[in-house]
Amino acid sequence: MEPGNGTQISEFLLLGLSQSLEQQPLIFGLFLSMYLVTVLGNLLIILAVSSDSHLHTPMYFFLSNLSLVDICFTSTTVPKMLWNIQTQSKVITYEGCITQIYFYILFAVLDNFILTMMAYDRYVAICHPLHYLVIMNPKLCGLLILVCWILSALHSLLHNLMVLGLCFCSDLEIPHFFCELNRVLQLACSDTFLNNVLIYFLTPLLGFGPLAGIFYSYSRIVSSIRAIPSAQGKYKAFSTCASHLSVVSLFYGSVLGVYLSSAASQSSHSSATASVMYTVVTPMLNPSIYSLRNNDIKRALERFFGRYANCSNLKECP
Repeated sequence: MEPGNGTQISEFLLLGLSQSLEQQPLIFGLFLSMYLVTVLGNLLIILAVSSDSHLHTPMYFFLSNLSLVDICFTSTTVPKMLWNIQTQSKVITYEGCITQIYFYILFAVLDNFILTMMAYDRYVAICHPLHYLVIMNPKLCGLLILVCWILSALHSLLHNLMVLGLCFCSDLEIPHFFCELNRVLQLACSDTFLNNVLIYFLTPLLGFGPLAGIFYSYSRIVSSIRAIPSAQGKYKAFSTCASHLSVVSLFYGSVLGVYLSSAASQSSHSSATASVMYTVVTPMLNPSIYSLRNNDIKRALERFFGRYANCSNLKECP
């Protein structure tokens, strides 16, 4: 294929996690199972929050949005991977690759922003409990989520527009299971200096900026918890943050681990395998982390399925 601009490229090849045909059924079964668990678990969180009026609070509003984003984030990459394994094809169209880049960046940044909003919510709840419902009112919560969506969409659109102006050569093999932006840029024949500047400028801004906000929120939370006189009060205050801290540690730990290991090993296969942690494993584990230690979620699901069981027994719904 002759070099040309982006519109002349018809397709890319996704090499996936392994070239071995014997491993393909195992990879298919593993990723299908993880995807189904991810979708089911996050749907249950959304169902619990939406069906129970006791959970119509800022904390659970952000949690349900996080679950929605996690479903979308995983659905951006895994179904195409499963389809390619099932059809024994490595092809992804140029349009499909550009679309995958857009939504991958969109939902990754959204995940980052929503985790920051959840840290701010916990900061207000613990440090300013008497003004919590006034500060974290529904209008502010809705506005924060809207701003997160707008910023994420604009950020993703900017990267996509830069990619659309690139020329690609005959080597169109991507050593990954999805169209990861850096891997696509490495296939370009034209100058990617502006693309790389954009990545190196915006990644710290939109990545470490929110992370700094999370650190600040929890530094204030720790100070407030230390001022609580009773041990029981300290435990109760900290327990409201434990699940969020676990999710933050898992998300940022896996992302940093992937990029640090990639920089050290320079291995495309190792990078693709490691990226499974934050693209698939983290969204799968989030519902478990929030539901295992959260009695409110458990009770909401019990009430919902209890009503559903009664409805089925009576063969009528209210």
